[in-house]
Amino acid sequence: MSLFELFLISIGVSMDAFAVAICKGLSLPKMSWKHALVVGLYFGGFQSIMPFLGFLLGSQFKDAIVSFDHWVAFILLGCIGLNMIKESFSHELDDCEDPSLHPGQMLLLALATSIDALALGVTFAFLQVKIVPAVSFIGLTAFFFSVLGVKAGNMFGAKYKSKAEFAGGLILIFMGGEILIDQLFGI
Repeated sequence: MSLFELFLISIGVSMDAFAVAICKGLSLPKMSWKHALVVGLYFGGFQSIMPFLGFLLGSQFKDAIVSFDHWVAFILLGCIGLNMIKESFSHELDDCEDPSLHPGQMLLLALATSIDALALGVTFAFLQVKIVPAVSFIGLTAFFFSVLGVKAGNMFGAKYKSKAEFAGGLILIFMGGEILIDQLFGI
């Protein structure tokens, strides 16, 4: 996997965190860099941990499915992408109402926004990605987009939430298709 492909995937899986960070920024009466950094650390941390756990899980059974692993990668990334696109059309702003950064709430939000990263980690096991640099890159990307999301939400409101989720979904579907085409046709 090239650095550019990893960059695109990192952006794709970071869009859920970005969308929730926008809501956190929207709920803040005044922009606080401390709040933005806390949100970034939660989301970036979970976006690193979850694909690593998925990689460990996927490594346990990758040899059993090596002949069709590209299909598994395509299906997982496609499903994650389609789900993100579906969510982009839902106009729920439940996460936008509470400015709290209570650890229990932030853990739940970070977990919820990183479930797709767990599935991505399973895909990484099949693709034999160097996991530590990959999850570090994903975590830093999610951190950056989360901090940016808090700032954007505080400045612009929820205007970009659905667009971010839609774009993230398209990126993941594109990457799943690219992996499938590469494995089937060697392009």
